[in-house]
Order: sequence, then structure tokens, then C-alpha cells
Amino acid sequence: MGNAGRPGDRAGTLRLVRIAELYAEGGPVFSLEFYTPQTPAGQRGLWRAIGELKQIGPGFVSVTCGAAGTTRERTADVVIRIQEDFGLVGMAHVVCTGATQAELVETLGHLRAHDVENVLALRGDPPRDRPDWQPVPGGFRHADELAAFVRSRFDFCLGGACYPEKHHQAPSPEEDLRNLKKKVDAGVEFLITQLFFDNADYWSFVERARAIGVRVPIVPGIMPMRSLANLERVAGLSPGSKIPRELEAGLRAAGDDEARSLEVGVAWAARQCRELVERGAPGIHYYTMNLAPPTLEVHRRLAP
Repeated sequence: MGNAGRPGDRAGTLRLVRIAELYAEGGPVFSLEFYTPQTPAGQRGLWRAIGELKQIGPGFVSVTCGAAGTTRERTADVVIRIQEDFGLVGMAHVVCTGATQAELVETLGHLRAHDVENVLALRGDPPRDRPDWQPVPGGFRHADELAAFVRSRFDFCLGGACYPEKHHQAPSPEEDLRNLKKKVDAGVEFLITQLFFDNADYWSFVERARAIGVRVPIVPGIMPMRSLANLERVAGLSPGSKIPRELEAGLRAAGDDEARSLEVGVAWAARQCRELVERGAPGIHYYTMNLAPPTLEVHRRLAP
């Protein structure tokens, strides 16, 4: 299946790319998201997964930052290695939580010095024991403030997050959209959605965003479920997400049969992705959870 902006196959051949340009070229653009591992074994698993998933020709690869910015420096270094060692376009997640302006400037400068062109500006998750978090002195409370700060100091291509089913802390869908428009007005050039399971929620969200003047690409984020426990855990991390009865029932019926559970999750995600691409979504952003097989199988099923 075609993919805009496919990078070089070897380190040293990477074409420096601003992600917004990939979407402007047409697509669809397929991209991957990984989290920053905490242990040596996790790091080995990450490099192995990236090596396996490189075969799909991702337009770019993004790397998350831990709650309260706890992996800020490691995130930057992982993105740099993805570009230098794998020849893939990297994007670092940068968050408001836990970072002073000086620390943000240091991290962003480090990325820029190593030819990283793209960052995703996020509020970030608060520590689990401090849901009522406060920004550090001189820090930022909201992603639009962070985006404006990055735009004023650096020439990164800026991405942002959005929530088809509404951010769980937003008082209303209308207020959530107004906050989204602030991020775009602050300089965000493309948006990646929180995962969702019903494509109708994505298309409705895109329509409402366009109606208030959000014109940047809105990229659906998809994660294939591997088990009922996986589905329940994801739902807990994303309060308010609607869980389709058919998907839940299929995973429940699969029980402890890992292969059957994975087939249910992969089949659901593949149907989502196929319909999204056929209707003109700008791409698919795969939430991989640092595992290659589920995403590889979903992507294989999209091939003509």
C-alpha cells in the first residue's frame, strides 16, 4: 500500500522531513508510536520492534514522554537514535508537566542539534498520585501555551493531540473544541487523535472541528487490542472512551486463548483502518505499545 514520505532504508540516507509536508503530499501516511522503555530489556525490545516495523515504510515514528515528563531526556535520545541508526523520521513528545522553561529549551535544543524536525506538544499526564497537579514555577498548564512557546523559540514542525470523544476533563465537547482551536492557532500543524473504536466518532469530530475553522490534518490513532484485559486497561487510561459491545464480547469469548484474542483485536482494528483510509483519512497512526506483531498484521490486511 502506498505511503507518502517514505524515508531512506539506511542510516545516513534520511531525508529531513517536516511531518506536515508528508500529509500535504497526499497519502495515506502510516506512522508508528512507541513509548520510552525503563529497563535494558525494554530497550532491547523497543529496538527489535522498530526494526521489524520498519518494513511497513512508516512516514514517521513518534516516542512518548512519561508521566510528569519523567522520561524527557531519554525520549529525546530515543528519537535521535531512531533517526540516526534506523533512518526513520522521528518525532519527540514534549510535555508541560514537570519541566521548567529552561529544561524545555535544553531538550528542544538537543533535538534540533541532532536534526530532529518534529515535536508533539502535549500537556502530558500528571503523576498518578497527583491528579490535581500544578505546573512548575514558570511552566505551562496547557498544550496551547507550550505550542506557542516552542513556536516562539524554534522552527520545529509542531503536532498536537485531539480527542474524538472529548478529553475527559473538558466540561463539554464545545469547550474541548475551543481548546483545540487554541492549539492550532498557537502553531500546531497537524493533529493525532486519542485512540477510538467507532469510526463514526472520528468523522463526527472532524466535521465539528472543520466547522470551527480547524483546517490542519486530523490523523486517526488506532491500537489493536490483544485481550479483554488490554481493552479494560486502555479504557481505564482513557475515561469516556466508548467500548463497542461486539469487540468486548469477542474478546470475552476468546478468554485466555491469546491467539484468538489477538485475532479479534486485529480484525477490528483492520476494519477500522481500511474504512478510514477508503474514506480519505490522511493516514493511520498506530499505537504499537512497543510490540510489532499486532501492528504488522493490521497493516498487512490493508494491502491491496
